[in-house]
Amino acid sequence: MFDKFANFIDKHFSTPMARLGEQRHLKAIRDGIVATLPIIIVASMFMVIAFLPNSLPENWGFTQWIMEHQFKILLPYRMSMYIMTLYAVFGIGDSLSRSYDLDPLSGAILSELAYLLTIIPRLVPEVSEGIQALATNNEELATYLEQIPTGFVMPMPNLGSGGMFIGIISAFIAVEIYRFTQTSGFKISMPEQVPQSVARSFEALTPTAIILLLVSTITMWLEIDVHNIINTLIQPLISASDSLWSVLLLTFLTNFFWVFGIHGASIVGSLARPLWLVLLEQNTTALVSGETVQNIAAEPFYQWFIYIGGAGATIGLAICLLLTKSAYAKTLGKTTLIPAIFNINEPLVFGAPIVMNPTLMIPFIIAPMINATIAWFATQWGWVNKVVASSPWTLPGPIGAFLATNNDWRAAVLNIILTILAVLMYYPFVRTYDKQLLEEEKV
Repeated sequence: MFDKFANFIDKHFSTPMARLGEQRHLKAIRDGIVATLPIIIVASMFMVIAFLPNSLPENWGFTQWIMEHQFKILLPYRMSMYIMTLYAVFGIGDSLSRSYDLDPLSGAILSELAYLLTIIPRLVPEVSEGIQALATNNEELATYLEQIPTGFVMPMPNLGSGGMFIGIISAFIAVEIYRFTQTSGFKISMPEQVPQSVARSFEALTPTAIILLLVSTITMWLEIDVHNIINTLIQPLISASDSLWSVLLLTFLTNFFWVFGIHGASIVGSLARPLWLVLLEQNTTALVSGETVQNIAAEPFYQWFIYIGGAGATIGLAICLLLTKSAYAKTLGKTTLIPAIFNINEPLVFGAPIVMNPTLMIPFIIAPMINATIAWFATQWGWVNKVVASSPWTLPGPIGAFLATNNDWRAAVLNIILTILAVLMYYPFVRTYDKQLLEEEKV
C-alpha cells in the first residue's frame, strides 16, 4: 500500500516539484534573497545589542552606555537591513542572468537601475518666508531649519520590505530586456580585439537605454505609483501569510516534500521567503520606531520554534536514537546529535533514513505542526515576544530563540519545551523502528 502511494507521489509530485524548485525565476528569487542572509543576520545583531537594555538591569554601566548610544548603534542596521531590497535585487539580477548565460554583473546592475527608477525622488519643500521670519527671533527654530536637507530626497520605505515585490519584478524585466537585446542582436557589438570588460559595457548600452526610457516613462512622466499599486495587491497575501493556517500549511508542505526526497525548504522558501522577509522587516522597523510589533510568522519563528534541529524538528529524533538498542540506530544517534543541536539534519534525513520511511515520516510531519500550533498561541497570547531578528541558523535552539525575540528568556524556555515535546512525539515511532532494525541485525 505504501509503495503504491510512494510511486504515485513520485510520479505526480516529485518530478513537477523538483522542476518547480529549479525554475529559473523562482531560483533567482531564492538565490538573491539567500545572498542577503549574512546582511540580515549581522544587521539583526546590531539591533539586538541596541535593545539589550530591555532585558538587563538599568543601573548597569554597560546598559546605560548602550541607551546613550542607541541611535549610533542602530545606524548600521538602517544602512543594511532597512534597505534590504536594494541588495536582494542585485542578487536576483545576478542569478537570473547566470541562468541565461548572460554577464551576471551587467544583469545585476541593470536590475538595480530598473528598481531605483521606480523610486521617485521627492523635492523637499522650501521654508516659507513667514517661518524664516520667525526663525530670526527664535534661535532653536533657526538651528532646526539649518538641519533640514535641501533638494531631492529618496523615500526610504520603498528601499526596504515595502519595495520587495517591485524589486523582484524590476529585476525580471531588466534581465529579460537584457536577454532580448543579446539574443536578437539588437546591441552594439565590438571587435574581438576589444577587452571583454569594455565590450560588455558597450553591449549594455542598448538595454540600459530601453530600461531608462521604459521605467522612467511609467513612473516619472506618467506618474504611475507602481509601489502603491503592488502593495495594495499583495497586502492580503502578506496578511494571509501571518496566520496559523498559513504556518501549518507551509510547515506541512516543507516536511511532506522532504519525506519523498524533495528539498521542501528550497521549494517552499522560494515562494514564501519574500513574504517572510516583509514580515520580519516590518517587525524590526516597528521595534526601532518604538511601535508595537505585530507579525508572528516571520522566518525566525519557523527556525526557532518549528524546525528545531532542522526540518521535521529532528532534534527529537536524534535524542530518541540515543535510547535505542540496535547498533545502527544507536550509532546514528551518537553521530547526528551534535549536528542536530546546530540545526544540521541531513545526516538524519538521509541516514535514518526519513526519506521514504513509513515509520519515521509520521512524526517528521506531525511534530513540527504541533510545535507550530503551540508556539503560535504562546506568541499570540504574549507569553513570548514576537521575533524581530534573524539569528545565525547554526546556533543552538535556546540561544537562537533568545536572540531572535529581542533577548526574551521565555523564548529559550519555549524552545526547550518544544524540544522535549518533539522527543515525546518521536519516541514511540523510534521504538517501532528500533525493533525493525534489531530484527534485521539478527538475520
